[in-house]
Amino acid sequence: MSEPSPLSIHALRLVPRKGLSRTVRRLVQVRSDMAVRRFAARFNLDMSEAEHPIEHYKSILELFTRRLKPGLRPVDPDPRAFISPVDGAFLVCGHVADGPLVQAKGRTYSLDALLAEPGATETFRKGSCITIYLSPRDYHRIHSPVDGRITGYTYVPGDLFPVNPAGVAHVDALFATNERLCTHIESETFGRVEVVKVGATNVGHIKVAYDDSVATNTGGKRVEHKAYDAPIDVARADEVGVFEMGSTVVLVTEKRVDFKAFVQGQAIKLGESLGPLSD
Repeated sequence: MSEPSPLSIHALRLVPRKGLSRTVRRLVQVRSDMAVRRFAARFNLDMSEAEHPIEHYKSILELFTRRLKPGLRPVDPDPRAFISPVDGAFLVCGHVADGPLVQAKGRTYSLDALLAEPGATETFRKGSCITIYLSPRDYHRIHSPVDGRITGYTYVPGDLFPVNPAGVAHVDALFATNERLCTHIESETFGRVEVVKVGATNVGHIKVAYDDSVATNTGGKRVEHKAYDAPIDVARADEVGVFEMGSTVVLVTEKRVDFKAFVQGQAIKLGESLGPLSD
């Protein structure tokens, strides 16, 4: 990734970002075959992978939240492999015990702040984390990286700065500042796993497949912690949510994962192994 200019980020600080994102959401719901085709061309979408031909999608939002053809993304068969829950680009990975989580060169943030959970750094002290960026071109549904049970979620109202390379490079503690929705999964193999879906400019809405009552970018300011009385079973690669316009996923594991030696910006596909459980 080339070093971006900070000018666009400075300009965006003057804009009401949450209101802008709500407006953009209304616009991308407008039915327009021309807009759909222009969006697909502008971002070079690979429609050969989509569940339906482009004519099926009547708005940019429908196109953006498209599903893949069934069986298109094989899941690594190794039960000790921690799989990617998304298509995207690798940003950074590390181990929680090494200190603050790395956002970009010279910029870090705390796990406690990311999860809005005092003591999270100690809880995950022996674990690992990895960050994956989803560009507008990518498939934007999020799946479970592990077999386990969804025990609840935390919704953190926040800002909506871009999470593109410019935002990552120039906004302090970006992922712990932006709006985010953390899905809590208990895994027999990996311990507690957090799937943190980070909102961004024009990505004010994140939906989850396991709870229709969850709503983001509603204008509220209070952190919402939800624990389910009856945890919800989930298998690797089961769908757990969707971004309405692209963003970033941060994954945190209680047990250590030896992530592969990805190169920054390297493409990652849903279902592929990010690395094995550490022995």
